[in-house]
Amino acid sequence: MLGTAAEISHRLRALADPRRARDAARFFKTGPGEYGEGDRFLGLTVPMVRAVAKQHRSVLPARLLPLLRSPWHEERLCCLIVWVMQFDRANSREVRQTLFDLYWRHRKRVNNWDLVDVSAPRLVGEFLRSEGDPALLAPLVEARKLWDRRIAMLATWAWIKAGDVSLTLKTAEMLSGDTEDLIHKATGWMLREAMKVDEKATLHFLHTHTSALPRTALRYAIERLDEKRRKAILRIPRDHARIRPRGGAPSQR
Repeated sequence: MLGTAAEISHRLRALADPRRARDAARFFKTGPGEYGEGDRFLGLTVPMVRAVAKQHRSVLPARLLPLLRSPWHEERLCCLIVWVMQFDRANSREVRQTLFDLYWRHRKRVNNWDLVDVSAPRLVGEFLRSEGDPALLAPLVEARKLWDRRIAMLATWAWIKAGDVSLTLKTAEMLSGDTEDLIHKATGWMLREAMKVDEKATLHFLHTHTSALPRTALRYAIERLDEKRRKAILRIPRDHARIRPRGGAPSQR
C-alpha cells in the first residue's frame, strides 16, 4: 500500500482514543516546563502505529515530511518508523543517504525520547558508522537541545552492535556533567549495552569515571552486575562539582 501523508494521517486519527491520549500526555511529561511541553497525542499504542507504518513503507521518504511536521506525536512516530523500515530495506547508499539527510535536516521534530530511541540508532548511528562521518555527532553532544544530545548518545549503539564500545565510552564521558535525567538514563542504557560487548573496557571506564557519572546513569549501567560488584562501584565517592548544565545554562526542552 502506498498512500500519501494525508491518507496516513487520516488512518491514524481514525484510531484515536481520548483516554489513552490523556494518559500518554501525562506519561510523556507535556505540562508547562516539562520536557514534552506542548506535545499532543491521539492515543494510539506503538503496535497500532507500527501496523499503519508497515502498510505504507513504500511511500517516498520526502512525501512523509508532513507527518514529521505534525503536532500529533503518533504521526511523527509513524514517519520515523517508516523511515527506519526503509533504511533497513535499502539496497543502495543513495537511499540511505536520502533518509539520513531528511532526518538530519528535520531532527528538531524528533522531540521526545521515544522518537529519538526508535530512530537515532539506525538513521544516524548506523549510517554514520558505515557510510558517513562520525565526527558529525560531536556538535550534538555539546548542543543545548536535549534531544540532540540524546540522539548523539543513542547513535553510538550502532558501534556497540559492531563490537566497538570506544565511541560510547567517549560520549558518556562528555555527557557525564549533563543535568538532564533523560540524558542520564540514555547514558546508563548505552553503558549497559557496552558491558555486554566489552565488559573489561566498560568496567574500567566505570571505575575511572564513577565519581563524575550521574547516579541514575551509574545505576542503569551496572544493574546487570552481581551484587558485590554493584556495591563496590556504588561506594566510590561522588564528585557533584562535575555536574553542570550544557553551555553553562539550562538546556532547551
